[in-house]
Amino acid sequence: MTNIAASSYLLAAIGFLVLGLPVLSGWRGRAQRITLPLACLASALWAGVLSWEAGLGVLWSPLSGLLEVVRDGAWALFLVALHGHWRDEAGRLRRSLTIAAACYLTLVVLLALALAGHGTGLLVAFGSLPMLAAFVGLSVYGMLLVEQAYRNKTIEERWATKFVCLGVCGMFAYDFYMYSNTMLFREPNPDLWTARGVVNALTVPLVAASLARRRSWTTSFSVSRRVMFHSAALFGSAIYLLAMGTVGYYLRYVGGRWGTVMQTGFLFGAVCLLGVILFSGTARSWLKVSISKHFFRYNYDYREEWMRFTRTLSERGPNLGDRAIQALAALVESPGGVLWQREGARFAPRAYWQAPAADAVEPEHSPFCRFLESTQWVIDLDEYVDSPDKYEGLAVPDWVLDLPRRWIVVPLMLHEKLFGFVVLQRARSPLKLNWEIFDLLEIAGSQAASHLAQEDAANALMVARQFESFNRMSTFVVHDLKNLVAQLSLMNANAEKHKNNPEFQQDMLETLNHSVQKMKLLLQKLSRTENADNKLPLAIDQVVRGAVALKSAFEPHPQLVVEAPGLRVLADRERLERVVGHLIQNAIEATPRDGHVMIRVGIRNDDKRPQDAVEIEISDTGEGMSEEFIRERLFKPFDSTKSAGMGIGVFESREYITELGGALEVSSRPSLGTTFRVVLPPYREAAPAMT
Repeated sequence: MTNIAASSYLLAAIGFLVLGLPVLSGWRGRAQRITLPLACLASALWAGVLSWEAGLGVLWSPLSGLLEVVRDGAWALFLVALHGHWRDEAGRLRRSLTIAAACYLTLVVLLALALAGHGTGLLVAFGSLPMLAAFVGLSVYGMLLVEQAYRNKTIEERWATKFVCLGVCGMFAYDFYMYSNTMLFREPNPDLWTARGVVNALTVPLVAASLARRRSWTTSFSVSRRVMFHSAALFGSAIYLLAMGTVGYYLRYVGGRWGTVMQTGFLFGAVCLLGVILFSGTARSWLKVSISKHFFRYNYDYREEWMRFTRTLSERGPNLGDRAIQALAALVESPGGVLWQREGARFAPRAYWQAPAADAVEPEHSPFCRFLESTQWVIDLDEYVDSPDKYEGLAVPDWVLDLPRRWIVVPLMLHEKLFGFVVLQRARSPLKLNWEIFDLLEIAGSQAASHLAQEDAANALMVARQFESFNRMSTFVVHDLKNLVAQLSLMNANAEKHKNNPEFQQDMLETLNHSVQKMKLLLQKLSRTENADNKLPLAIDQVVRGAVALKSAFEPHPQLVVEAPGLRVLADRERLERVVGHLIQNAIEATPRDGHVMIRVGIRNDDKRPQDAVEIEISDTGEGMSEEFIRERLFKPFDSTKSAGMGIGVFESREYITELGGALEVSSRPSLGTTFRVVLPPYREAAPAMT
């Protein structure tokens, strides 16, 4: 058997030597001109040593084991070069190869330590289960490299590389089968070991056949990130399970009576831990970032990323703001963020995605907003804190820096104007921001702004159409009024002639009563058209007292507290009184009769408003509202929860208060009540001119 083994491995050594020397001396195949001869000569040396040892009656030794690791590493290096990865990815490839070389060196050291002091017999050497597991792992790694090298070639390129891939894959597959068989039966199969030399020799013609087609070998590396991610996850899982299985066998071997129990419990825990890692968002994020960093020239597969980004924004349903944050966050593996969007002369929070709510607003002319609009830069807040000189002229508000896990500010630009901005939270795994990421976030922010602006335009168009329908309804109301005017005019024309007739008097009263009831019904259905405002300085406590007096007949009776009498604002009395009355009426209708409706008039002074402001607070102990209802429906025109309501009262109130330069704020909790705050700028008389 030893003579047959010696001849078998000698045949393999001669074949690889004959193949490797001419290639080393005369081939000009770019990256492969070094790696392929190196792999052939390493295989020839390995097979020659095994042939020499077999002739001496020694089938295996630490020397041949170390040479086998070198041979596997040389073929792995050739397969990496076959991808064409060196030409464009020199820097990154060197880092990847350094990691791979460290892994191989570790295996070499483990092999040397495990075999130190043992005999040279095959049975003794193969009695070490960790050694078998290491060689099985090398075989799996080699087959995965072959699969990647062949999968990512075009049809024409596969014609040139298919034979070398078959040959190298055959070598690794045979090693995998042989070592797996040894692990299964806990002893080697001499026939498989002897035939191994012949099997390796048969791969030489396959490699030689591919050399004749070598001009099509070198292409750019174009492996899909998705395939690379799943392959890496599969390979890592295989290595993990193999290592855990080895530890499990060791526990069974040393555990005595408890060995089987210890092995079963350990393996179950290892599988559960693997499941937790595979389903961990942080682990998946780290793997994606590592693959993009070490194996690709660019961080993104732009076709796939843009399709995913567009699909996220184009999904049906509400909450486009949340989807815009989600789409931007996915580009940098961010777990959440907040969107601020323009509302009049300020930027207010509109949407939150997996982030705590924020109530801070930013004026449109603040230094922060002007910087975003003029530069259109994506801001790295960590870099700003560490090196503010890199963002000359930027003044980030304190409330932005105080946001939890704040990381990146992405401007949303539309027609060279700042439409809004998104503050993203820190990524799950460390990600170094560079020009590529900044450029992608800038163009993605513009795309998100376009979608948000389109939604706002669609909503504005819908409101305009509803107002058009409302005005059309007014035409029919005017028609009814004309009929009523005609009836009253006719009655007035006949009054002089029949005023003493009792029957005419009775008909006149019935007609008047009918007309009054008809007009009351019309007034309930139709909101009166406003004339030009007659803004005058008004005592706000008197306006509120008038609104409360009109609602005093309802239950619960509203209670008024004036903390600061004499405050004045500039407004139209009738419109302002109607706004306050509408808010009081809503509070009464939402509160049971045994509840409370409180109205407070006072001074508002906080960080948001540097000057004192007039505040009207209307609070009740009624049903309350959810945050979603306040955000999505409360201020939406023509959306009412009342069967007889038109849904424009709160909308109209906010519009008029905003027109006066104030703000309408609301806070509510379901089942606990609601508080509306009307905040208005105070009226101050101009100082007399100095003469």
